[in-house]
Amino acid sequence: QVTLVESGGGSVQAGGSLRLACTAPGFTSNSCAMGWYRQTAGQGREWISTISTYGTTTYKTSVKGRFTIAKDNAKNTLYLQMNSLKPEDTAMYYCAAAIRTGGACQYTYWGQGTQVTVSS
Repeated sequence: QVTLVESGGGSVQAGGSLRLACTAPGFTSNSCAMGWYRQTAGQGREWISTISTYGTTTYKTSVKGRFTIAKDNAKNTLYLQMNSLKPEDTAMYYCAAAIRTGGACQYTYWGQGTQVTVSS
């Protein structure tokens, strides 16, 4: 059974910070990429950030400069440091692992989600 478990969500005021973590045994080293997505009620899941096997990072434009993705292979953990949080960041956050299938790196495994709520 594949298990990815998020933690670190909670309620904060605008301008505050949270650090999300995702325990993902094996995936931090063996996946071609790992990332974070978020979803609000009535909307589709949107991509937030990705970190590749080589440590290359990319971000959704709206979170650049505020969020930082990182991983610790020794601890089998993926992180998302979120600073200067805004009410529009309120969402359920999911970690995901991508594997190389047919030559493509595709997100295949997902965690159960952790709720982030930002009050104005």
